[in-house]
Amino acid sequence: MSLTRTLSFSSPIQICRIMRPDDANIVGNVHGGTILKMIEEAGGIISTRHCNTQSGDRCVAALARVERTDFLHPMLIGEVAHVSAELTYTSRHSVEVQVNVMAENILTGSKKVTNKATLWYVPFSLQNVDKIIEVPQIEYASPEQEEEGKKRYEAQKMERLETKERNGETIIPVISPEEYTVGCSQSSLIHLVGPSDCTLHGFVHGGVTMKLMDEVAGIVAARHCKTNIVTASVDAINFHRKIKKGCVVTVSGRMTFTSNKSMEIEVFVDADPLVETAKGKYRAVSAFFTYISLDKDGKPLPVPTLKLETQEEKKRFEEGKVRYLQTKAKRQAEQERQQ
Repeated sequence: MSLTRTLSFSSPIQICRIMRPDDANIVGNVHGGTILKMIEEAGGIISTRHCNTQSGDRCVAALARVERTDFLHPMLIGEVAHVSAELTYTSRHSVEVQVNVMAENILTGSKKVTNKATLWYVPFSLQNVDKIIEVPQIEYASPEQEEEGKKRYEAQKMERLETKERNGETIIPVISPEEYTVGCSQSSLIHLVGPSDCTLHGFVHGGVTMKLMDEVAGIVAARHCKTNIVTASVDAINFHRKIKKGCVVTVSGRMTFTSNKSMEIEVFVDADPLVETAKGKYRAVSAFFTYISLDKDGKPLPVPTLKLETQEEKKRFEEGKVRYLQTKAKRQAEQERQQ
């Protein structure tokens, strides 16, 4: 069936919410997971709305991937978060959404951009949860714009395949670990998936999962530094498999790399079906979070060096160092282009 290229119901959207004390840490910085959850909500609304502009099966867009997201400025209790989302590319079975987050101080009127994110969604039929719906195509301002979108689509598709190779790794508890080692700060959180966590399909919202992942990464970072810590960035988050209502999810995090001012934490999400036990436990999501340590005035503090005890830890450290240097080089190149 041919689909009409349309922009109907695909104009940008914006959601707003004031930040409350339960959205933040003990010093008033809004949790990165809270912001990630709002980003996903906006992306889910616009992508689901767009995919239902055609006749046929009604559907819900499920989050498949979040590209690297930087936390440019902290958001504080009492500020209003303005989260805007727009469609930027559609393939046959996926939608790319660009999301910007702005924090507004309603006392002074000042505003600052805190986050920019790119998300990929896949629409699933409400009648058959395993059926992927064909996406209505959008119009582009130019052929070049469409070609750039296609390049981004192919790049994220390749990265998702590469990430799946790491899915066999597990985090094993360590008895009486030495301070500043991987075993000393590694952490896990167990959560029973309930109805409030889920979409109309009965599968977990991507934003709920990301919030849990950020909580675990934050615990790992705090255990390592024993200071106030904040999310600095999140590398691409890949959603490998859906998590169903009633599953028990185990979210595990471990330190992989430290520089002088930052630390990288790898987080896994494993799902264990309580009812359909024959399916067994499986890896659902994986990502790398970067945190920084702050003093009481919000200034960056040096991060204690990670002590490496095994060859695997040394290997992961070197891989993290490569990611750190690549990110640093990209940031410097971007700053030079803006000058």
